[in-house]
Amino acid sequence: MSVVEQYARAHIVTDADMDEERSAVPVVLRYDPDDNPRSIRVGLPGTHEWTLSRALLEQGLRAPAGSGEVRVWPCGRVQAIVEFHSAQGVSVVQFESKTLLRFLRRTYLAAYDRAEAHHV
Repeated sequence: MSVVEQYARAHIVTDADMDEERSAVPVVLRYDPDDNPRSIRVGLPGTHEWTLSRALLEQGLRAPAGSGEVRVWPCGRVQAIVEFHSAQGVSVVQFESKTLLRFLRRTYLAAYDRAEAHHV
C-alpha cells in the first residue's frame, strides 16, 4: 500500500503583522495506513510535524472539534482552522477546506483499497 501525501499551501495565523498580507507556506499532509490507519500527519515548515485522527479532521470541517493538543473548526464557507498546542506555544494554521476534503477523500480511498487487498 502506498502512502498518501499531498502538498498544500496554508497560512500561519499570528497576531503580528496583521496589517500585512500573510503569505502562504508549504505544508505536507501525509497518511500512512501501515503506520497508523486512523491518523494523518501535518508537516509544517521547519521540523514541526503533528499527528491527528482523520475523524477529528473530518468532524472539524463541519463544526468545532477537538480538545487538548489539536483543535479544528470551519472558518466561513471555504476555510478551516487547525490549531496545534505544545509546550512551545500555539500554532494556528488556516487551510482551504477543499484542500483538506480532497486529502481526506484520498485517505479513505487508500484505506478502502488496502482493505480490499487483504480480502483477496
